[in-house]
Amino acid sequence: MQAPQTPLAERVRPKDLQGYIGQEHLMGKDAVLRKQIESNLLSSIILWGPPGTGKTTLAQIIAKETGRPFYKLSAINSGVKDIRNILEKVKNQSGFFAHRTPILFIDEIHRFNKSQQDSLLEAVEKGWVTLIGATTENPSFEVNKALLSRCQVFTLKSLSEEALKQIIDRTLKIDEWLKTKQIEVKETGALIHYSGGDARKLLNLLEQSILQNQAEPIVITDEMVKESVKNNAFLYDKKGEMHYDIISAFIKSVRGSDPDASVYWLARMIAGGEDPVFIARRLIILASEDIGLANPNALLIANVAFDAVSKIGFPEARITLSEATIYLANSPKSNSAYMAIKKAEQLVKETGNLPVPLMLRNAPTRLMKEQGYGQGYKYAHNYEGNFVKLDFMPEEIKEKILYNPGNNPKENQYKQELIRKWKKKYE
Repeated sequence: MQAPQTPLAERVRPKDLQGYIGQEHLMGKDAVLRKQIESNLLSSIILWGPPGTGKTTLAQIIAKETGRPFYKLSAINSGVKDIRNILEKVKNQSGFFAHRTPILFIDEIHRFNKSQQDSLLEAVEKGWVTLIGATTENPSFEVNKALLSRCQVFTLKSLSEEALKQIIDRTLKIDEWLKTKQIEVKETGALIHYSGGDARKLLNLLEQSILQNQAEPIVITDEMVKESVKNNAFLYDKKGEMHYDIISAFIKSVRGSDPDASVYWLARMIAGGEDPVFIARRLIILASEDIGLANPNALLIANVAFDAVSKIGFPEARITLSEATIYLANSPKSNSAYMAIKKAEQLVKETGNLPVPLMLRNAPTRLMKEQGYGQGYKYAHNYEGNFVKLDFMPEEIKEKILYNPGNNPKENQYKQELIRKWKKKYE
């Protein structure tokens, strides 16, 4: 019996809840998502997690378990026209579906631009379809707020060692081709290590190891698997766990002011085929979060690098990325801006209902002026040094300090100015 043309991962893709392995926090017996599926009370959702963790499989299982029509698009090769064609078909056939709202599954939804995502809003809002979006990127940044607010986000995790072992066992039991062979998986360490929590990668590697060792009985060992992994590109999957590990190492090296380690991890990403725009985007975030006001020029450099990289691409973009990376690694560090907004967000949760002081309110009408809007406000530019001391916070929290200058030359200057202007508050 010849090896099937369909990849092993596709042949053994689970088709029902019983066959689905992993994501116990979502799909366990009393977990929230499983309850929604079993009760058929599912609203539009976003499935966020690394590749190979079961997002597409879960969407297909949801459709089967709930008995709903299933439409699938990939954001990589679909556009607004494709979305509209499906929505038009759904609206025209609405009478046939009764209470079975069709599911529209969009893989890689983060790749849709704003207008493409906006084209889904009306359909989701009016309940023409139940949207299931799958993404490997943080939906807070990659999905429009308007669309995101209409969806529930479920986070999938990299599969655990136990889940990966269960997938291996299940695969050997159910795949018709593998059942014709004598196969013993003696060691699973290398399979699990190289898969990085990605079921698809795990099964591809298992299949690759079997195909390269046809003499039966086939005994899968760690050494055999390592032999199969001859292409270093396999070790860096720009959509898998290694992607997250190396970008984490890169960020921490820049934050830790080590230019050598920073450029090393940069080179690892480049060699693995990472998107240069993704790296440049991370540099912008780094410049604000970890360097901030200690060297405000870092944000300018990072933003210029992002613009340049977007225009030129690889291989030349690697030089621009290297320059920006080294500059940021060598810059003084401060997270004062990051901490300030975190404190402010917490304070807003506690005091977000406090009224704006009358002095600071806009007074476009005579009635508002008569009610005291804008009274007592002093225009800073009319005073010496363009400064006049006023209370800009609500009365109840006027002494709160949210920005604490970092201990670096630039922010030490800011601190002295703050003490001079606000005296008691900052002393």
